[in-house]
Amino acid sequence: KTQNNVEFSDKLPAADVWPEVERAERLARGAALKWASGVFCRPEHLERLSQYRKRESQRTTSIHTRLKSMVQSYLEGVGWGLEQLREARSELNQVSQALKKAGLESDQNLEGLKSLERLREVSVQHRQLVAAVSNLPRLYSVRSLVLETQRLVESRRLLEAHARLMDLEHWQDDILWQLHGAASSTGSKLSPEDQQLVDKYFSGVGQLVDALAKELWAVVSSSLALARQNPTPFVSAVRIVEREEALDRVLLEERSGTNGRPLPPGRPRCWRTSFFQVLEEAVSARFRSVSYLHTRGPGLAGHLSALQHGIMADLATVRHLLEHCVPPHYHLTGAYLRASHRCLHTHLAQVSSWDLESGEIFAVLNWVLHIYNSPDMMGHPELVAEMEREDMGPLISSEGLELLQNKYVQSVRKSVSEWMHKALQVELQDWQRDQEPDTDHEGFYQTSLPTIITQMLEENARVALMIGASLRDQTIQMGLYEMENLLNRFREALVDFGKEHRRDPNNSKSKFYLHYLLASISNCIILKKSTESLQQQQSSRSAGRFSRTPPNPLAALDRAVRRACRLVMDQLLLELQPFLPGLLTRPWLVQGDPTPKLCRVLEHHLELYGRVRLPCRQVPGSLCRTRLLRTEPQLLSQFLLITV
Repeated sequence: KTQNNVEFSDKLPAADVWPEVERAERLARGAALKWASGVFCRPEHLERLSQYRKRESQRTTSIHTRLKSMVQSYLEGVGWGLEQLREARSELNQVSQALKKAGLESDQNLEGLKSLERLREVSVQHRQLVAAVSNLPRLYSVRSLVLETQRLVESRRLLEAHARLMDLEHWQDDILWQLHGAASSTGSKLSPEDQQLVDKYFSGVGQLVDALAKELWAVVSSSLALARQNPTPFVSAVRIVEREEALDRVLLEERSGTNGRPLPPGRPRCWRTSFFQVLEEAVSARFRSVSYLHTRGPGLAGHLSALQHGIMADLATVRHLLEHCVPPHYHLTGAYLRASHRCLHTHLAQVSSWDLESGEIFAVLNWVLHIYNSPDMMGHPELVAEMEREDMGPLISSEGLELLQNKYVQSVRKSVSEWMHKALQVELQDWQRDQEPDTDHEGFYQTSLPTIITQMLEENARVALMIGASLRDQTIQMGLYEMENLLNRFREALVDFGKEHRRDPNNSKSKFYLHYLLASISNCIILKKSTESLQQQQSSRSAGRFSRTPPNPLAALDRAVRRACRLVMDQLLLELQPFLPGLLTRPWLVQGDPTPKLCRVLEHHLELYGRVRLPCRQVPGSLCRTRLLRTEPQLLSQFLLITV
């Protein structure tokens, strides 16, 4: 048949049946002509025509042979495929006949299945009745068992109460599962009415769970006290918690298993998580009763000390008693440390938000930075490993510490400013006294002002250093600012003091005017040494860290000293002024009257200048010469000539 088709196609025009063949033939003829024109371009090349003809004939024969073998293999494959199709059609006919036969038999058995439907309903009712009969003793004993369990809970016989409760829950779960299975066998779900009926009948079980949980958490919250007296209730509570955790795991596995049993109401309970929550709640309870009024002033330091002793006593109880009452994986000491740390963090944040004074802020900073991590508290050798494993972080954040330190510096600044103001007022009152200023062991004039200021600033720096070098640097910086302000006010007070004296030089209050000016100069020298000492205590890294415009008390000191020295020189010139015009006159040449008086004034002043500390005792002479040169240069030359 294939051969006949090929012969028939050969008889038809090639362009109508196989246009591709005609195009391929034209391409082949064109390629052949091109090849021949290239090979036989000269007459002498025609001698090899027979060789080319023979070679091309062999190639053509080889190509025909390969084409025939390829076509033969394709024809064999097609024949094999047709045979497979015939066999498949035969098998499909057989299967179709078998399905028709099975359908006929199924139609015949349908009438028999209808007669068995009644038997199935009777079987379901029978299973339900069997389940009801088997559950009747349990159902009748539910009320009494609930009452008995309630009595056990009230008497804190927790293990027995939990055992009864587990029986009740097991009965409830079995009944629900049986109802669920019966509903599934009929192709439906458990009706809400049946669910509500079971829940109502076992409503006492849920109340027992709540009552037992309440007693359990009461025992856990008082575990620290119970451990020192009778740890048995705490051990029972832990055992019940572990039982509930095991039940939760089993029920969750059954839910994810092949039977897909639903979870009972209220599951999972996660009582172990609640155990640690109650423990943390018990720890935080000691901080709730703390009020703002009860911890003000010295009460705050006492409160922090009480917290330290209370926490360490509780930790000792946990490590030595409660740790042995729980499974090792509880890590009860670490849990108590975490709870204490979190509660302390919250409590100290609350305390830090109060309007605290400097002493209270110092107590908080000292407790947080030094006491909390000391060997007397969390740095205890037995707690170091737990602290490192928990990695609880700082008790107060770096921002909170910085805020506290700033509040401390501001509070100290307010106190220092008030004390400096009071000291300056006392100093101004001393200037009006009708007696000489006090002298030190070297005989130099001085008042109480530099002693008060120096001791106050050094004491504040020493106290701040107990917290840290950074706080000390801030305190010193603040003290230098306040000292600069004080010296500016001091210089203004000197100016007012001089003006008041010039208005009424003969006033009785101005009797020791010069003495207190010299005492003021000595005070400035003492304050300069104190200022230099404070500046040396500051660390080099904090030299400009706290403000863009650092204080400059030394410049203010220099201005105050120069003002006091000018006032001293003004007083000297004021006392010399009446005698200077009488120099180098005829009465002076005859009698020499002004000279002894001038000498007495100068000797008196020089004696008083000796009561001033170096190097300021050298300043009045130079200022005196400068002032005389500006006012009476001729008198100064005469006076110096006579002195020589």
